[in-house]
Amino acid sequence: MKTSQFLADYINNAISEIQYPASPRGLYEPIEYTLEGGGKRIRPVLALAVCDALGVPLETVKYQALGVEMFHNFTLLHDDVMDKADMRRGKPTVHIKWNESTAILSGDAMLTMATQLVCRNAGDKTADALELFNRTAMEVYDGQQYDMDFESRMDVTVDEYINMIRLKTSVLLGCACEMGAIMAGADTFVRKAFYNYGLKLGLAFQLQDDYLDTYGDPAVFGKKIGGDILNDKKTWLLISALEQDDKGELAAVIGKDIDADVKIATVKGVYDRLDLANKCHELIDQYAAEAIAYLDELNLDADAREFFIDLAQKSCRRTH
Repeated sequence: MKTSQFLADYINNAISEIQYPASPRGLYEPIEYTLEGGGKRIRPVLALAVCDALGVPLETVKYQALGVEMFHNFTLLHDDVMDKADMRRGKPTVHIKWNESTAILSGDAMLTMATQLVCRNAGDKTADALELFNRTAMEVYDGQQYDMDFESRMDVTVDEYINMIRLKTSVLLGCACEMGAIMAGADTFVRKAFYNYGLKLGLAFQLQDDYLDTYGDPAVFGKKIGGDILNDKKTWLLISALEQDDKGELAAVIGKDIDADVKIATVKGVYDRLDLANKCHELIDQYAAEAIAYLDELNLDADAREFFIDLAQKSCRRTH
């Protein structure tokens, strides 16, 4: 079984080998800038790892893994415009470095390129790969809409939030895993087990991302801390705080036009008082354990099983 670093290097090399048209540079330069800006590469690594675990050469799923990563980065371009984010992975976002129109159009191009990559060299597996990809894409859009809808609501429940992040984040990790299984020629049972592993991993992954937005180190996390608080994002932390804030501290700052530092400090203070950081990590650990449990349904060798267990556990404690 290949290591995570080997798989990350493999996909980074594949990204560096992408041949873009020479013109118009205004369309393709932001795409290169985005893809070569780094990132955890967990989605393509999952697709490659599943293929490897099933004994199939990495080249079998190379372009589909690239397609999943291209799609993920397309969503980031548009998300950054919608969220008015100015930093991504420690660098200016595309709409800041260029402009909003460029971010939207280059993002559109990335979506089409992602679809082309998913179909490339897929042979008789093209229909299954494309059906999974398109279904996942629509679910991601559903999740993004729910996320935006929640910004204007004060009655969002934890269950609604979990469903939203399942759609916005988790399904793409599940897709990456199942894409590897599809390209490896696995049966429906194996495909589903890997998909569910990725789905539960995605829930843990997004909860950790939300945690880091408040409690992370900006120098390590790659963007300013407190963005979710300033945008009134209904994260697990904020929803839980709203349900338990018997002192009414949040009502004085949520949805109000006040100093950014004051707002972040006030909200974080409520989180601390309610011990929500620790409670959030308990939930993260729970979802990681549920992901690992799906490995019991798969006949993996010891190295492959350890790879996926280690990936789930590290995702729970990552710092960026």
